Amino acid sequence: MLAVSALTLAGGLTAQTFPIKPIRLVVPFAPGGVVDVTARQIGPKLSELLGQPVVVENRSGAGGTLAADYVAKAAPDGHTLLVAFDSHAVNPHIYKTELRYDTFKDLAPITFIGSIPLLLATHSGYPANDIAAFINLAKSKPGTVSYASVGAGSSGHLAAEQLKLLANFDMLHVPFKGGAPALTALMGEQVQLIVFAAGAGVPLVQAGKIKPLAISGKRRSLALPGVPTMAEAGYPQLDSGAWMGLLAAAGTPPAVIARLNAEMTKVLRDPELIKKLSDQAVELSASTPEELGVLVRSEHDKWGKVIRDAKLNVSQ
Repeated sequence: MLAVSALTLAGGLTAQTFPIKPIRLVVPFAPGGVVDVTARQIGPKLSELLGQPVVVENRSGAGGTLAADYVAKAAPDGHTLLVAFDSHAVNPHIYKTELRYDTFKDLAPITFIGSIPLLLATHSGYPANDIAAFINLAKSKPGTVSYASVGAGSSGHLAAEQLKLLANFDMLHVPFKGGAPALTALMGEQVQLIVFAAGAGVPLVQAGKIKPLAISGKRRSLALPGVPTMAEAGYPQLDSGAWMGLLAAAGTPPAVIARLNAEMTKVLRDPELIKKLSDQAVELSASTPEELGVLVRSEHDKWGKVIRDAKLNVSQ
């Protein structure tokens, strides 16, 4: 009866009547990482436009699949939204039969949110000042180097595995439930490298708490102009970064999707927000729902080969 009532309510929502209660932005990582920070910056702006509170809810674990499953099973009324990270497109390869939802059928795209270059950094005491020196040290001491990511299937995980294949060396993957715990492990010298979306690392680099080795992307980041790109280091293949997108449960009325897309587009074009997040290496950019859907599919296909070549699985 409750499910039928929710569906009836969702079907009756229009762009004018939506929203009728607070909006929840479900973040698939622990507080403190770039996805969490971005969602918390977006929330107040979106709240002003929608006339309802917008709250951030952290549901970390399993590479973002717990949060995605939660939103996929929420009432399809646009009030519970997923702030998806790039791992959302990759998780079908990593978790396979363990997923309790269909990435492409159970979640409806709303808009792209933004992109972030990947930062490769070590702790301040590690005796390497660039990625070439780091690789040489790892090769000279097999089995002693480990790297942190924000979870299996994340862009950092896949980029690190791609680097291992390209440079022919090995290091152990240690996944965490978000950028904040991964950074804590790095600064505590529990791991020797972190590969993750650069945003949360910018203030730590500026404070000298972590040491940047390289950054992904075709050009240097305005937030970290002194950090060379992976292309400059001899690895032009590692030019992709992390990204974020907004999704709702499948079956959400098209009028609600359109309203959310329109208001999010205004938020993502806000000069104050653009400046605030660009200082953290986040480049905001809106899209149509269809464009985000195409991106999720293309990212899924693109990283499939890397996962197969590196023989990755969720336990890595």
